[in-house]
Amino acid sequence: MVENTADAADGRVLRVAFVPGVTPDKWFGVWAERRPDVPIVAVPLEDESEQTAVLRDGRADMALVRLPIPREALHVIPLYTEQQVVVAPKGHVVTAADEVVVADLADEHLLQDPDAVPEWRAIAREIAEGTRIAVPPMTPRGAIELVSTGAGIVIVPLSVARQFERKDVIRRPVVDVPETQIGLAWLVEREDDPLIEQFIGVVRGRSARSTRTSEAATAQKEAAARRGAEKKAEARKAAEDARERKHARRTAARRGGSRKHPRGRR
Repeated sequence: MVENTADAADGRVLRVAFVPGVTPDKWFGVWAERRPDVPIVAVPLEDESEQTAVLRDGRADMALVRLPIPREALHVIPLYTEQQVVVAPKGHVVTAADEVVVADLADEHLLQDPDAVPEWRAIAREIAEGTRIAVPPMTPRGAIELVSTGAGIVIVPLSVARQFERKDVIRRPVVDVPETQIGLAWLVEREDDPLIEQFIGVVRGRSARSTRTSEAATAQKEAAARRGAEKKAEARKAAEDARERKHARRTAARRGGSRKHPRGRR
């Protein structure tokens, strides 16, 4: 896996962005085995705010996103779902429970946008009473760090809580909040790109011998061969042009020498 944006020798890399909580190492490993000639570039995102922008501005070819997202001009494949959990400071009352329902959290201060958890928003006391103090946008890491101070709670996917786990916070499943879903997204205009088709195959678990994967690999190799042939043709033409210029200079030099040293009269 490539950790920076340096291009491969032939100029092709595959840039894949992913939101917090997603661990694409297995897929990246399979890709490296199948396409060692095309490095994969990891583009980790700090939060979900740029998960579609990173595709539209060209920083990534594909993105592992947390759904739902605006799907205009995008292809999206849903991949898997995961449970949401409440993250609270160590010693919090929820520590005594194996799991909670959202009503158990009605008196808590949520350290994230209430719209992100509409089930909590509907029953939250601070919203009903108009006493809620707005919090600025934060990355998941920043929000969980703030939880550790006792300032409030967050409700996040289990994988996010695990990624930013700390000794001074605890987590418990919230059983009546819907699961979140991870998907793979890419631009519609890139749908014929063989590299994208191959990565879809990797994520979906297709074998290296599957028809679609093989066809994409063949197309990619043919394209690489064409680029190589074009480069060779350009090099040959450049060499021929150089020889012609050299010959022209020699001819001009000989003619110039003849004019400077005319033969004597007979």
